[in-house]
Amino acid sequence: MKRYAYYLSCINESMTKELDKSIDLWQKDLDIDFVKLHESTCCGGSNLDYVSPKHFALVNGRNIALAEKLGLDLVTSCNTCLLTIRSAKQKLDESEALRDEVNGILKKEGLEYKGTAEVRHLLWVLNEDVGLDTIRKKVKVPLTNYKVAPFYGCHILRPSTILGKDNPLEPSSLDMLIEALGGKVVPYEHKNKCCGFHTLLVAEEESLSLAAEALGEAIESKADFIVTPCPLCHTVLDSYQGKALKHSNIKRSIPVFHLSEMVGLALGYTSRQLGIKRHIVT
Repeated sequence: MKRYAYYLSCINESMTKELDKSIDLWQKDLDIDFVKLHESTCCGGSNLDYVSPKHFALVNGRNIALAEKLGLDLVTSCNTCLLTIRSAKQKLDESEALRDEVNGILKKEGLEYKGTAEVRHLLWVLNEDVGLDTIRKKVKVPLTNYKVAPFYGCHILRPSTILGKDNPLEPSSLDMLIEALGGKVVPYEHKNKCCGFHTLLVAEEESLSLAAEALGEAIESKADFIVTPCPLCHTVLDSYQGKALKHSNIKRSIPVFHLSEMVGLALGYTSRQLGIKRHIVT
C-alpha cells in the first residue's frame, strides 16, 4: 500500500467537505493510504507571501516538515495549496540562510525542514503512482455515457517553473484520467483558463465573467458535467454558477464535480455516499 501525508486544505475543511469524504471512501480501493496531517496549518493561499515572506516560508516549511517526520511525501487535493507549498519549498531549497532561520524556529516543536518530501497533487498521484492501467481495471461503473469537460485551474498549471507537470497551453493529465474512467473528454478552449476565484471578493463582475465563459463553453460543447482538480474552482463554478450564468444571460446549467468525486462514481460509490447532494448544481 502506498502511503502519503495528506494536507488538509482550509476549503475542504469548511466549504467542500464532500471532497475529502470521497477520498476517504475509495483510497483503499486503489491501495492508497492518506495519513491526514491534523497538525498542519493554512498555507496562506496566494496572499501570505506578499504580506510576510518569512512567515510564508515558516508556515509551509512546517507543513512539509510534518510530512517529513512521517517519512512521507505531502499530497494535497487543492491547486492553490499545491502552488503555495511548492513555492515555499523552492525558496527553502534554494536558500540555506532561510532554511536555517526556519529550522531554528521549528526546532522548538521537534521538527526540521530537510527538503526530502515531495509536494504533489492528488491528480499526479493517481496518474503516476497508482497508474492509469490499474485505475482502468478497478473501474466498476465506467463513465461511458458521459461527456466530461475538464477544467484544470491555474494553480496546477502555472507557473511551470514551480509545477512542471503539464504543458500549460495543452494540459493532458486530467483528460487521461477521465478516459481511464471510461468518460469521453469534451475539448473546449477554457479548460486551462482561470475560474476567477481569487478576484471574487474584490472584482466580482470580472470574476463571474470568467466563470461564465468557462461554464457557457462547456454547456455549448454539450458536456454532461465539468470536472476540476481544484476545490476553489469547484466553489466558483458550482456555488456561484447561478450568479455567473445570470450575469451572462445563459439559461442552462451544468453540474461540476471535483476529480475525487468523479473517481468515486467510477469506482462504484453513489452520489449520496460521495456527498454530491451538497453541491448547488446537481
